[in-house]
Amino acid sequence: MVSIDTIRTPIKPQLEEFDAFVRSCFGGGKGLLGQMLEHVLSSRGKGLRPTIVLLTAALHSAGGVGRRTHLAALMTEMIHLASLIHDDVIDSSDMRRGRASVNALWQSHNAVLVGDYILSRTMEIGMSSGQYDLVSHIIRAVSILCEGEIMQGDHASRRDASREAYFEIIYKKTATLIGVSASAGALSAGASAEKVDAMRRFGDAVGMAFQIGDDILDYTASSSVTGKPSLGDLREGKVTLPLIEVIESADEALRNEILAALPLCADDENKREFVRSAVIREGGVERAREVMKSYLGRAMSLLAPYEPSPVRDALVQLCAYVAERER
Repeated sequence: MVSIDTIRTPIKPQLEEFDAFVRSCFGGGKGLLGQMLEHVLSSRGKGLRPTIVLLTAALHSAGGVGRRTHLAALMTEMIHLASLIHDDVIDSSDMRRGRASVNALWQSHNAVLVGDYILSRTMEIGMSSGQYDLVSHIIRAVSILCEGEIMQGDHASRRDASREAYFEIIYKKTATLIGVSASAGALSAGASAEKVDAMRRFGDAVGMAFQIGDDILDYTASSSVTGKPSLGDLREGKVTLPLIEVIESADEALRNEILAALPLCADDENKREFVRSAVIREGGVERAREVMKSYLGRAMSLLAPYEPSPVRDALVQLCAYVAERER
């Protein structure tokens, strides 16, 4: 199985420089804010988005990765971290990546404020850099993320099983920022508009696959592996692709039984287990996995015009990682 460390190998020195840059911008604070920021920075996880920024920049640059690319990576990563903090408040989640969430440690109102601080500080850093083309390219993702969050909450409250709505939500909530990460890396390295667009489409496809993979793991992996409660989507009323696949293909009796169970899943473990069993038994997970693979195939086709290199190979390996990951 491909590891994230293997993917990072061609850009390992640049990632170390990037981590130091993040610390210089957000580390070393005092008091409560400093404690919360330290917790956030030490819980950054895989760093998928900055890794993608640095890889796509390296793919399009003969002269190496510079400060402009580090800025792009900082902005995408910190927007992502702020969105996770806000997500945990909205979902009343006490865990994030196997650790206590910010809102669990310091209450929701402080979590909202530190998420807002990270966003505003990120924008301040971006604007003061003078890299206005890069900042405007990335900042569009914030409003799209917010749209996706509002849509998700609306559809969750109605237990909406629409395939069209699901794909729009995951594009806005997940794929758009991964797409922006890939295109911003290319833009930061001076790539042509055509190459920037190709990388955006590459990142969008990877992002769609990544979120579908997350939704599959919610049905198949334990909380000890993922670092968050299993069947969390069902608890929160979210109807994701593995379940949509079953609702669309099941006979009327099973479909009605599943739809009747959904409003009870927030508080009833037996109902959650019933839905999980139905999804796995009826092939919802496998059909969702096929959709995920189709997005990854699309992503890899966009890498085909590039000459083989360690960086290009790392992006191909990223697609394999998304397909195989267990957390």
